[in-house]
Amino acid sequence: MNNSDYSLPEAISTALANGTNIVRAFREQFGYSVEDLAVACGLTSLEIETIESGQNSDPSKLERIAHALGLPNNAMIIEESKRLSA
Repeated sequence: MNNSDYSLPEAISTALANGTNIVRAFREQFGYSVEDLAVACGLTSLEIETIESGQNSDPSKLERIAHALGLPNNAMIIEESKRLSA
């Protein structure tokens, strides 16, 4: 699958429309706790919480999270830029 062909699942789109952070939406969709996701992507729980609160959107961290969830590397970055330009 080409990164540009990726579209968000309906549940994720709905969560985003309701103001949920994209990382949290995917984490919850996959059934991960903050701690589980932190272990899976090599970040700390605090880093995940900081990203989910909107205080950090480091592209390299978003790519690590996407990779850990089996998503295209820029799945979260693309959505963030769409939301910022909307």
